Amino acid sequence: MCGRATLTKKPEVIEQQVQAKFESADLEQAQKLLPTYNIAPTHWHPVITNDAPQQLQLFKWGLIPAWAKDTKIASRLINARIETITGKPAFKAIHTRRCLVPFDGFYEWKKAGKSKVPYHISLKGRTIFCVAGIWETWKDSTGKFVHTFSVLTQSPNELMAPIHNRMPVILSKEQEKNWLDTSLPIKEILASISPFPSELMEAYQVSDRVGKVANNDASLLNRNFPRQGTLF
Repeated sequence: MCGRATLTKKPEVIEQQVQAKFESADLEQAQKLLPTYNIAPTHWHPVITNDAPQQLQLFKWGLIPAWAKDTKIASRLINARIETITGKPAFKAIHTRRCLVPFDGFYEWKKAGKSKVPYHISLKGRTIFCVAGIWETWKDSTGKFVHTFSVLTQSPNELMAPIHNRMPVILSKEQEKNWLDTSLPIKEILASISPFPSELMEAYQVSDRVGKVANNDASLLNRNFPRQGTLF
């Protein structure tokens, strides 16, 4: 699964790299949220939706389908498996409501005996990348609309396989365009997506402080351990 991530750039840098802009209200909130070193479900995070591809909007991580009675379902819908997403009623947004979720890294835990060890995984150079996502709009009992999202996961590449059996669906620039184009057949788009190339990524062990959501500072990314290539 993918349940923790980073976006360690300021809003203006994110806008430049993903070629989309925050509107004034979201920009004010984004300046308070970013940079962030420990994104988790229930947090507000920038996304780019298919119906506003030039705009960065702040949505809440954890999908709440429009038909949901309350928000409890969100904790179970933070991820969607690429292999089965089209057959799940909770994820029917895949056909009409797709989004890009910008990160510059994510965390995953590797089993080490009876414990688990956290790793930070990113592209080399820690540039921003976009993960495939889906989004929904849900209305609460007061009539307020809440925008939420879920990120897609897939089988791991060679870098991730020793760490975890899943990884987020990282898209190339060309795939990003196709992902937001809901006129294209979704089965063809999904079939064209394979795990992101290992040689363009890196991973290293980090402090277990990342396990506590309240910890959100640059020291979480300290390289206190050897790079992955020397660990296995």
